[in-house]
Amino acid sequence: DFPGFQRTEAPRPPGGKDLHAYPWDKSSLKSMPVDLQQFEKLDAYALKVNIKNSVEELVKALLKQARTDLEKVRAIWMWICHHIEYDVVGYHNKSQLSCKPIDVLQTGKSICEGYAGLFEHMCSIAGIHCMKLSGYSKGYGYKMGQTFTGDSDHAWNAVYLDGRWHLLDSTWGSGSVDDSFTKFTFRYNEFYFLTHPALFINNHFPDNSNWQLLKPTLTLKNFESNMLHNSNFYMLGLLTAHPETSVIQTVNGKASVSVDCRSATLFTFKLKGTDEHGLMTLKKHGMKLEIYPQKTGSHKLQIFAKPSKASEEVYNCVLEYVVECKSVDKAMRFPKDLHQPVGPSWFTERQGFLRPSHPDPIIHTNDGRCSITFTLGKDISVFASLHCDNSSLTEDMGRRHIMQIHRGNQIELKIHLPHAGNFVLKIYAKKKSDPGNYDYIFNYLITCLNTEVKWPAFPQSYSKWAEEYEILEPLSGLLPANRNVQFKLKMHGIAKVLVQAENAYPLTQNRGYWEGTCNTSGCTEVFVMVHENANHSFYSHVLKYEVETQ
Repeated sequence: DFPGFQRTEAPRPPGGKDLHAYPWDKSSLKSMPVDLQQFEKLDAYALKVNIKNSVEELVKALLKQARTDLEKVRAIWMWICHHIEYDVVGYHNKSQLSCKPIDVLQTGKSICEGYAGLFEHMCSIAGIHCMKLSGYSKGYGYKMGQTFTGDSDHAWNAVYLDGRWHLLDSTWGSGSVDDSFTKFTFRYNEFYFLTHPALFINNHFPDNSNWQLLKPTLTLKNFESNMLHNSNFYMLGLLTAHPETSVIQTVNGKASVSVDCRSATLFTFKLKGTDEHGLMTLKKHGMKLEIYPQKTGSHKLQIFAKPSKASEEVYNCVLEYVVECKSVDKAMRFPKDLHQPVGPSWFTERQGFLRPSHPDPIIHTNDGRCSITFTLGKDISVFASLHCDNSSLTEDMGRRHIMQIHRGNQIELKIHLPHAGNFVLKIYAKKKSDPGNYDYIFNYLITCLNTEVKWPAFPQSYSKWAEEYEILEPLSGLLPANRNVQFKLKMHGIAKVLVQAENAYPLTQNRGYWEGTCNTSGCTEVFVMVHENANHSFYSHVLKYEVETQ
């Protein structure tokens, strides 16, 4: 040891004050308070140190900028994580491999044993107590639900700081290997530095259970059946996932998963590589997912997440389950057009859709009609369309089965379904001041089992039909032939209104409504026309109705 390095108090085996409560108390990802911003200078310095010939010289250089024990450990950690790569060739041919600290330093590569050995050696030179630990890990090659037998397969370290033992894993802090185990990629991972023991146990099971640093300690059986949360899960601020075991059995063809998190997070999922067979809803603090596999057997379910603030960032896989499906619920086959997540959420609120009348993702209607209302944020123009699988519903007709009604900052979407079935209501929006296209915001699933249902489309409206106008009757775009039909329309700022059938029928104004009757005999179409101004000689078409053929 160098003169001038003071040995701290002799460490003791782990116990008493080293132990953390299990399960995780959701307080912190670390086992001691760490301010990463205060490490920025030290980290940058440690990365630049380039000494490969002597471990002692390397440590001496690293410690130039480190005062406290924590800073010393941090400098050693940063250097190893950014300079030692995982030796994928050596892993397959261990007889040729030396894990001696000097060999690891000079070749710049090793396996976990070498990382942990170099870490321990560098700490001892720096006067820090450090232990090399071994045990089972859920790392490369781990299969969900597998059991562990035989020798340990991984090594990591415990360090003694501020009178307590703490855990870290520099192998996993440095990066990752690809699926075929032929290529290592440096990708620094902060998660494995002084990880909270109740989180570390998620994928590290030490040979000596005292080194779990937990009370109560977990059994190997607990470790095997517990859900594997990878570091992305915690780094994204996710807290818990249910169920807590990695294999889920469906009940009556359905499986449910939920995630709790600290702040607004976006999620997606894949069941056997597609998101068709589920219904995911975003919650203020997490998400809820219901899965309805359409085939029996075992299916891989993956859940991905990204922070809501991330603009382009990719979704990271945060959870994997196996869903075992015994029976299929055919009624829960969702339309192709359904987009995840479904229903309103904090996300749609941010886009200006407030106080939804229907907070749930599925709207059931018995008579084929429903009405959805929102309070709209400022300056928002809405566009909605209706979609259904194997239906003759064209895109244009799909829009005609929805009517928008505006009252102040409230919008109502009236929907009349053309037939029974599962429909997707897609809602788009843009700023009124934007000339551009509408952006997709969210969708609902509307279901109707009543096979008697057969609503005609609403009348067709033209560009002169203003947003705040409203049709009270007739709502049906298909009028009966040879009948007197009552009209009642709410329009303001208009001089005259005519209903043009075989003959022209003027409507009269009465307390803000235009009312009157028109006879449909002898025509196939009926138009509503307006004089916007008493001095105009021409009428503008605002609505068009079809008349039933004889």
